[in-house]
Amino acid sequence: MAENYVRLYWEKIQSGEIATCRRLKQQYQKLIEELDNPRDPWVFDLEAANRPIQFIEQFCRHSKGKWLGQPVQLELFQKAKLQAIFGFVHKETGLRRCREVLTIEGRKNGKSTEMAALALYMMVGDGEGGPEVYCVATKRDQARIVFTEAVNMRDQSPALRAHLKKRKTDLYFPLIFGKFEPLASESNSLDGLNSHGVIIDELHAIKDRNLYDVMKQSMAAREQPLLAMITTAGFVRECIYDDIYKYACDVLDGIVEDERFLAFIYELDDRSEWTDFRAWEKANPGLGTIKSYEELAANVERAKNDPSFLPTVLTKDFNIRETRAGTWLTFEQANCEKEFSLEDLRDTYAIGGVDLGATTDLCAAVAIVKKPGDQDLYVLAQGFMPEENIETRTREDKVPYDRWVERGLITPCPGNRVDYRYVTDWFMKLHTEHGISCYWVGYDSWNSPAWVEDMEARLGYERGKNLLPVIMGAKTLSAPMKELKAELSGKRINYNRNPVLLWALTNMAVEVDKNENIRPVKGQHQRQRIDPAVALIIAYTVLQNRLEDYKALIGGD
Repeated sequence: MAENYVRLYWEKIQSGEIATCRRLKQQYQKLIEELDNPRDPWVFDLEAANRPIQFIEQFCRHSKGKWLGQPVQLELFQKAKLQAIFGFVHKETGLRRCREVLTIEGRKNGKSTEMAALALYMMVGDGEGGPEVYCVATKRDQARIVFTEAVNMRDQSPALRAHLKKRKTDLYFPLIFGKFEPLASESNSLDGLNSHGVIIDELHAIKDRNLYDVMKQSMAAREQPLLAMITTAGFVRECIYDDIYKYACDVLDGIVEDERFLAFIYELDDRSEWTDFRAWEKANPGLGTIKSYEELAANVERAKNDPSFLPTVLTKDFNIRETRAGTWLTFEQANCEKEFSLEDLRDTYAIGGVDLGATTDLCAAVAIVKKPGDQDLYVLAQGFMPEENIETRTREDKVPYDRWVERGLITPCPGNRVDYRYVTDWFMKLHTEHGISCYWVGYDSWNSPAWVEDMEARLGYERGKNLLPVIMGAKTLSAPMKELKAELSGKRINYNRNPVLLWALTNMAVEVDKNENIRPVKGQHQRQRIDPAVALIIAYTVLQNRLEDYKALIGGD
């Protein structure tokens, strides 16, 4: 009788023979619970679960390295995943339940080989008439990696070679009119597809959510389509990777109920584990068989001595969402999952901060609220952009400004420059609509005279009393920035999961003087703005300078 690899894998996880992270345990715990207590109308069909495994091991061969020409022998973690995807079916129709699967693994764990073999099975062995299978990526060259591997597998198998035709742009299966083709977001032919199988390779590199949405919608007419996403982690920005990762965690945590979605997340449970060889398998299920232990150990040793290489190792080998080398904060330090509602802050005093430097791109305003008896600081942040520039900046910078505008996180200003009166409007709205009054507002005096006059005229603020210039040098900002970093790391800065502020915090680099004083600067990537983070630093600097007065104002510590 065929082996139930889901149970076998779980047994090895439970015994400690295989080291896995919390997220993967969550997924297999759910699968085992359903094997023990089936949920009508779904049943586990071991024969259906084993079909892709049998197909891959019988017909697919490696085309690279020391395994060239050898049959693909799937690892236990791969067999368990395939059984989980293909084994749960409707008890009457036999149709597969799983329609979408996310796999996050460290690099060099056999992802491309596995996906190429899966694509061939979806085209040849899944019982679908006229199957259209696509591998998609941001660039066609990336999409062709999995496709080329599939072509090489076809060329090495007499059976596949006899039935699959290599055409100019695709593999074609004449018997059932099936095809497998690589596509990219730059393709002109994404609309009108009728996909049975979609493989999204390196999800983290896809900056345009439209590619995911179009491909998912293209499967609507199929009875049992499958969208398979496989990726490492990526450097931080609000992109489809972050959206899908959060969705996967919500499903695993039971916040979202989606029985058609599976998530196989291989990652370290904590950033500190990257130097512990006993934890490396958590992010690298093929370690020691597919992936070289010695190569990984060498990468870790280099990262210990080369800070610029560390983000690459953390992100690509261990799936820790990380910022680029030289940035002020790691993603773990910057990220805060806490939330609040504006009603929670009604009738409070705040301290504001603005960065008005980027009149043609992005500027930002921030308000910090401290509540008596509460250790957390509550942060409201708002961006401002010229309306005429949003579409261009979204397209050229590969930053989702348009989505942030839709969500109300960025205010569009008519024309091609930021109208500072909209910044004044935001502070006024906080007061009139939500009862949040900014008693002091800090600002960089450069490029700010017009806005200061507007705040004085419309809100009655006074320079030196309510409007406080903040010198943007290391002597002024270093101590507050070091304090702010500690507060962020301690998760005491609750910015309501504002993605614009998170993005800016992870973009920011620092310049260090001979006395170890720091000040904020842009990193190497000039299109990654830091304005909201600078506004937060300005507001926090005012908070530190006026802390005792502020405590007296709010009536508490």
